[in-house]
Amino acid sequence: MDIQKTEVVIVGAGPNGVTLANYMGMYGINTVVIDSSEEILPFPRAVGMDDEAMRVLQGVGLAEIALKDMIRNVPLRYYNARGVCFAEVKPTTAKYGWPMRNIFMQHLTEVTLREGLNRFENVELCLGHTMNSIDQDDDRVSLQVTDSQGVPYRLDASIVIAADGGRSDIRNQLDIGFSGQTHPAKWVVVDAVNDKLDAPFTALHADPERPFVCIHLPYQYRRWEFMLHPGEDEQKMCEEEVIRGLIRNHIGAMVDELEIVRIRAYTHNSRVADTFVKGRVLLCGDAAHISPPWAGQGLNSGLRDVVNIGWKVAAVIKGRAPKSILQTYDQERRGHATDLVALADNMGAVLGMTNPILAGVRDWIFKASDSVDPLREHLAEFKFKPKAHITRGIVHHEGDEIYDDSLVGQLFVQPDVEDVEGRRTKFDEVLGSWFSIVGFRTNPAEFMSDENKAFWDQLETRYIQVNRSRSGHSHDARLQASGAVSVEDVDNVLADWFGTARNRIVIVRPDRFIAAITSPGRLNETLDALRAKLS
Repeated sequence: MDIQKTEVVIVGAGPNGVTLANYMGMYGINTVVIDSSEEILPFPRAVGMDDEAMRVLQGVGLAEIALKDMIRNVPLRYYNARGVCFAEVKPTTAKYGWPMRNIFMQHLTEVTLREGLNRFENVELCLGHTMNSIDQDDDRVSLQVTDSQGVPYRLDASIVIAADGGRSDIRNQLDIGFSGQTHPAKWVVVDAVNDKLDAPFTALHADPERPFVCIHLPYQYRRWEFMLHPGEDEQKMCEEEVIRGLIRNHIGAMVDELEIVRIRAYTHNSRVADTFVKGRVLLCGDAAHISPPWAGQGLNSGLRDVVNIGWKVAAVIKGRAPKSILQTYDQERRGHATDLVALADNMGAVLGMTNPILAGVRDWIFKASDSVDPLREHLAEFKFKPKAHITRGIVHHEGDEIYDDSLVGQLFVQPDVEDVEGRRTKFDEVLGSWFSIVGFRTNPAEFMSDENKAFWDQLETRYIQVNRSRSGHSHDARLQASGAVSVEDVDNVLADWFGTARNRIVIVRPDRFIAAITSPGRLNETLDALRAKLS
């Protein structure tokens, strides 16, 4: 049997697996991606992408390309049985550099992600290749694979990422539990094209007679989802004539213009793997956690996995960090992924009420909250979505206390900045692909010991000084720091952030989470603590 070797294998060429492959390409890691399917399914599946996920795509230079097939700033509305909107989610902020609600069609974004792999000679995409078994020891992982011609071979790697979906063969073969529940109610999902309905939003109709969802998609597509009642014949309810009848109840004769692309019944699951890491194997996306669609966070949560995994795997392969840092992936992602599954469960419970009395109470509560400004803002700005907050792992909290409102462990903001040439850009483009140490009106490199400078230099760390806007002698004579990149805070966002942080230096991880906040005087002590976690 032929034996092939590489550094990283990704099993699963869906959006999570291929995005991770783009990160491996960017980091220069020899990577093989295998998937038993030879084609992208030609219809929408995931349809919502948030600002954090867009930032993940930005990290590999694909956000702007993917955005060409997206609709930005799409509202989410809740309707009661009378068709009255009783709540709306319509975020207006772009704290992380991108709109918070973007509607897309997965198959189009998958094309963009796969085309992105063409940039990297170190990444090989093997479609039609099926993983049959997996085995690992302290030094490597071995996969038994069958190629598209039915020829078996062995594929050895240092690290394997299972991005092979909710029914993950790898998770099952490694005997990793998948704890949670299967929801009793099924839903029929319908994708249609040639849509003429003027409803440019996502609508969750909490009608106790039959809850349903109506989602405006790009390029005249629309998704309909209908809840099945107990005892209804699933096969019968998936017949096109029945589906057209359900849609006709809401849009009348316009249903006759629709071309039905897909009809499929789904069972919703809420499950989280008992561990995200086993030896040299990491579970990613639906293989690690799966949730109902109501919070729109399934794919988004997977892309958060990707950006957490990417830099750590690259650091281990390049010898910049020990294999033990892979365990921090579970520490850092489990809590937030579980919280988002719970959010989806709660939103589904609100939407899926079939008791008219309880549904009426729900509608009254939402109507009452709309008259209270803080509650209305909380809902409109999607502030009820749990924020990721890393309290353990590759972070350093000064002192013994870890506060829920601590900025350490949260995502760093991403405003626009201007470089010394006057070019305006998003701040992540300045931060680079590895760690960055950012000082406000301070050059952090000037305060680092020789030992720390040597260590952080070998991690390709960027040192950045943020200056106030127009703080030089002229537009063409901007302040420039020696040994650091200098930028101007053109919108005063970073000035406000550092004012809240009450310190002048922040250490930002490659995934844009804040590793530490400190002062020039304590910088070396802080870097020592982080260095111990990376050594």
